[in-house]
Amino acid sequence: MIPKELSYTKEHEWVRIEGESATVGITDYAQGELGDIVYIELPEPGTVLEQMKPFGLIEAVKTEADLYSPLSGEVAERNEAVISDPGLINSSPYEDGWLIKINLSDPAESDSLMSAAQYAEHIGDGAAS
Repeated sequence: MIPKELSYTKEHEWVRIEGESATVGITDYAQGELGDIVYIELPEPGTVLEQMKPFGLIEAVKTEADLYSPLSGEVAERNEAVISDPGLINSSPYEDGWLIKINLSDPAESDSLMSAAQYAEHIGDGAAS
């Protein structure tokens, strides 16, 4: 499942841009590859992020991985629910399992993100929905 209204990174983050802010999560593909997610570390609101630099950590039963910020800006909000229950990322990666909301410092950076079709090609899946 690759929602067409979102943008994507090669590192498997998704982005929903609304004006000067963006909501970020990991894709359904990524959560499937990771398996059962057991821990997530997210930055506090007010943290300044730089595009494509690590902003957090995600840990699954078999592995752990850095999370990369798709865009630069300041963390406006983090999803406390996924910190308490990381399994939300597995069960609802595009809705309840979002990670952070960013106030964008340079909205033009979004031009470097992939469309759903480009992301589907990147992961070798024609299933953009």
